[in-house]
Amino acid sequence: MNPSESDPNQTTKPQGSLSTVVVSLLKGVLYKDENPALWSSLLNLKASVMDYVAVMGLDLTIDEAEGYAFLRSREGLDEDEASAIPRLVARRQLSYPVSLLLALLRKKLAEFDAGVGDTRLILSRDDVVELIRIFLPEGSNEVKLIDQVDTTLNKIAELGFIRRLRGQNQMIEVRRIIKAFVDAQWLSDFDQRLAEYRAKNTQLQEESDV
Repeated sequence: MNPSESDPNQTTKPQGSLSTVVVSLLKGVLYKDENPALWSSLLNLKASVMDYVAVMGLDLTIDEAEGYAFLRSREGLDEDEASAIPRLVARRQLSYPVSLLLALLRKKLAEFDAGVGDTRLILSRDDVVELIRIFLPEGSNEVKLIDQVDTTLNKIAELGFIRRLRGQNQMIEVRRIIKAFVDAQWLSDFDQRLAEYRAKNTQLQEESDV
């Protein structure tokens, strides 16, 4: 057969698409709106991707309604299996400010979803400052507070839970993948967590006054 002629029995699946999808997922979250073509490949190859990453001790999580997918370490492995498989998806120890703001943003998204209107939660930096202000010691320096909020937002953006709007650096969109990481059980303990945060702030304030 002439190499230029197409074989009607040949698959139309592009060569290397499986590896392309897997590599992208290993790098981080795959969003439908950011890469529609790759998202389509993922859906077409979902079973193959799941089998491929399972060998590495990973599970594929896809939320087609929200339009995101990511890999997470498989749960339920015994000690021997867990030690035999290198950890490809690192667990990050979140700082207190990042943990607090993630909780507040997740709660804000839950309140937003309970209402009606737009599907995208957009907040300004000032909105975020007001969310976090009540959990900080009284008399906190305003400039330092804004700097802290900016630093924390940058870290949360690196984690993929928010993104800054193009051309509007003071505006952020809360990515819906935050729902997968700050889950219902986490939210059910929200008041207790905030009480712990307040207690920590009180302790820090008392220590600074000594």
